[in-house]
Amino acid sequence: MGYHGRNGLLCKAYLEQYRPDLYIALVASEKLHEHCTEIDATARERIELIMPELAKSAGATEELKSKDPMKWAGLMNACRKQVDNDIKYKSTCI
Repeated sequence: MGYHGRNGLLCKAYLEQYRPDLYIALVASEKLHEHCTEIDATARERIELIMPELAKSAGATEELKSKDPMKWAGLMNACRKQVDNDIKYKSTCI
């Protein structure tokens, strides 16, 4: 069964490598997919909350987007990378 989203896949890989006991229990109870999908949904919610604030603090405004789209895209990519790292390391995948 497939997982929706990158964070769900990361969760599965984490469980397999670092928490094999929990991974086996989730597989046996047929709740692995549900668990990883929930982790992915939580991560997406956090991204949606954090990204606008981070983009604003980085100066990635709509005005900049219209004046200098390349600079705006670079700032947005940097923000997204920072959020992804934050989500990955503070994940609730336990």
